[in-house]
Amino acid sequence: MKRQQPLAMILTLSFGFVLVQLDVSIVNVAVARIGTALGTAMTGLQWIVDAYSVAFAALLMSGGALCDRLGARRVFLSGFVLFALASAACGAASGIASLIVARAVQGVAAAMLVPASLSLLAQACDDARDRARAIGIWTAAGAFAVAAGPIVGGVLVDTLGWRSIFLVNIPIAALAIALTRRQVPVVANPKDGPRLDFTGVVLAVIALFALMAAIIEAPVLGLRHPVLLVAAALAVVAAVAFIWVEARGGDAAMLPLRLFRRAAFSAALTVGLMVNLTMYGFLFVMALYFQHVAHLSPLWTGLAFLPVAALVGGANLLAGRLTSRFGARLPMLMGLVAGATGYVLLIGIDAQTPYTALLPGLCLVSCGPGLAVPAMTSAVLASVEQRRAGIASGALNTVRQAGGAAGVALFGALIHGDADALIGGLHIVFAIAAGLLVVAAVAAFFLGAMIPQCRQ
Repeated sequence: MKRQQPLAMILTLSFGFVLVQLDVSIVNVAVARIGTALGTAMTGLQWIVDAYSVAFAALLMSGGALCDRLGARRVFLSGFVLFALASAACGAASGIASLIVARAVQGVAAAMLVPASLSLLAQACDDARDRARAIGIWTAAGAFAVAAGPIVGGVLVDTLGWRSIFLVNIPIAALAIALTRRQVPVVANPKDGPRLDFTGVVLAVIALFALMAAIIEAPVLGLRHPVLLVAAALAVVAAVAFIWVEARGGDAAMLPLRLFRRAAFSAALTVGLMVNLTMYGFLFVMALYFQHVAHLSPLWTGLAFLPVAALVGGANLLAGRLTSRFGARLPMLMGLVAGATGYVLLIGIDAQTPYTALLPGLCLVSCGPGLAVPAMTSAVLASVEQRRAGIASGALNTVRQAGGAAGVALFGALIHGDADALIGGLHIVFAIAAGLLVVAAVAAFFLGAMIPQCRQ
């Protein structure tokens, strides 16, 4: 491959992650306006966010296998096409049901784009140092998209309406397709790729969607409602069946369960689950607080999140240096303790709380994932052999996405009602978030001693 090609290719492949991450954060500032336009309650708003995250989480592991069988370039291009079509459907949605379905299709496309882009990056960079640099650029592009999402979303919603936050994906996808066809060469597909674990995929989708349905609908239907009981039972049965299927699959399974016997691997995934559960839930409920209680416009809501985005990016850079020098445990502990402290500071929030009083809590909460995520990723990769690095990172991303969906479902379920109920629910939400990060900090504390054992 020519020397001038890799940078252009890396930037092209980063478009996939940009699109995926943009749709994680851009929607939060629009959900209040969508709820008003489509006449939906809190449960509908939660499903707008979670339909995307659940589909993404459930199908992410199988996306890598699909790349191995069909070719990463083909999957990458198909993912953009599907994402654009789903975005058009979101923009044209006439009701909440059609919007939720279209958002789920976006999640399917996201599960194609992320593993395909990483696979193509690995093919483009033979040298380990070049590959690390490429992944660094790819990660930074995703972080930029998350940071820009609330601001871009606020501008679009205020000027062009809520549908524009979905329609903006179409030109991005079209540009990415054109660049991919130009910059990414065609590579011969492997004749024999890993089999697609269709049974495992179906069970994972059923388990996650049923679980989220039980959590989201509980405040409306009540804990004893037959629909809720059926959803909860279905989630348990599907989860048990998934574990049984994956256990029988051994090392060839979509998610080899033997990895969870490694204490360091399980501890790092626990940290990932807690961090995303609290952070995704926090972004969802705070966007509603800013618009329903503080009465900010979508644009000012996006600007209110600007310190959060900036600190996450800065903490990411600091975490890399700390991890290189001191190992994964220290930055994880720093991030988790900072995040828990931030949530404690936010527990007293009410309708009269000025933004300046919120800033210390917002800043500390932002440092949590910024410091913890790069370190936990390093810990996951250090806990397994190099040949299992792809499966391990895929498992981490799957758990994180599932955790994010659970955070939106759980925290959203606790703030049902008017502005007073929302504020009271926020106090409970922040107390729970602080407790969960303390649990994650305990797991991180023991993580440093576990990793050397795994390497041996």
